[in-house]
Amino acid sequence: MSYQQSDLDRLNQAIASGIRSVTFADGRRTEYQSLDQLLAAKAVIQSELAMKATAKGAIVRRRVPFYRSGL
Repeated sequence: MSYQQSDLDRLNQAIASGIRSVTFADGRRTEYQSLDQLLAAKAVIQSELAMKATAKGAIVRRRVPFYRSGL
């Protein structure tokens, strides 16, 4: 599943208000058991959003090893 910034905002609002259920942008509703699970979900969403931002601006480069035979 691909997360959006609005999902992270909704999760932050739930953490701040103490609510354990969150409805994401795609309509999926998740109820978390504890604050630890909410914080873990926040970390997952933040890392996925960071990877998306890096992938959009990054240049993909390949490295090809070069070996000398020494002869």
